[in-house]
Amino acid sequence: MIPSYTRRSTLEYCIIFKVHKPGLTNFIQLIHLSAYRQMEWENLTSISAFVLLGLSKQPEQQEVLFGLFLFMYLVTVGGNLLIILAIVADAHLHTPMYFFLANLSLADACFVSTTVPKMLANIWIQNQAISYAGCLSQLYFFMLFVMLEAFLLAVMAYDRYVAICYPLHYIMVMSPGLCVFLVSASWIMNALHSLLHTLLMNNLSFCAERKIPHFFCDINPLLSLSCTDPFINELVIFTVGGLAGLVCVLSLIISYAHIFSTILKIPSIQGKQKAFSTCSSHLSVVSLFFGTSFCVYFSPPSTRSAQKGTVASVMYTVVTPVLNPFIYSLRNRDIKSSLRKLIWVSKIPSP
Repeated sequence: MIPSYTRRSTLEYCIIFKVHKPGLTNFIQLIHLSAYRQMEWENLTSISAFVLLGLSKQPEQQEVLFGLFLFMYLVTVGGNLLIILAIVADAHLHTPMYFFLANLSLADACFVSTTVPKMLANIWIQNQAISYAGCLSQLYFFMLFVMLEAFLLAVMAYDRYVAICYPLHYIMVMSPGLCVFLVSASWIMNALHSLLHTLLMNNLSFCAERKIPHFFCDINPLLSLSCTDPFINELVIFTVGGLAGLVCVLSLIISYAHIFSTILKIPSIQGKQKAFSTCSSHLSVVSLFFGTSFCVYFSPPSTRSAQKGTVASVMYTVVTPVLNPFIYSLRNRDIKSSLRKLIWVSKIPSP
């Protein structure tokens, strides 16, 4: 199997071999060679759109998929916006933990809005095309929000570590200035990180094969369509991207190692349950998000397939954001109380 980035040189050798075929004049040889090279160059550089193959090719399944994903999208956006409104409206929730939760809810709403609306539009109009600029834009915002969520989960783990291990110093350590700095740094760092990958992707040349076996423009399917050597892109993914992911994972592991160690030292069972309840919702979201994302990007190549990768991507790009509001609202008394107040106030008729 010839690598994709060597196809052009191989084709040129074939052309040179063919143009020395007897019976053709030098003038005709030059015309054929020039025309073929021009056509090949256009195939490599003039990609104006890609084709997203989506989740299923069966026409009878399209309506079911459209209804299912539309429902999950509305629930995700509505649920996360309700959490943000509840936190903003209730002064008792103006604490570091709920400040981070509001940003996580915003990231979830934006995260799912990056991929699902385009998929729904493609199903509705029965057109699977996405423009080159639209594909790179989707890639940029997808990488921004997926890494932002990972960073925010790591920051929230640190917040729970300080609250459980050093409760008397919590107010002093988790000051408003530090909270704003941690969230702002997460946004800025991931915006630059996503921009780096998008610019490197823009430098690649793509072959005439434009079909992406996915329902959105992810980085791995795009690299597989490249006709140039993606070594630099892969190097940046494993170095910069790997370092960012490693920082998040290590922060989570270290924070929860100290949290569990502190909880085990609490003598009473009620005290242990109360301490664990303050981080159980966050731990559930972390397990769901990182568990499904690892299945996509760190599964063994021998067991990896486009279909399995697409299903796993649905889990962490759609299912995880739709479950997060339920996890935090159902397992958090403060959020439930604030939501009841918000809904009750909205039902009271104005005089």
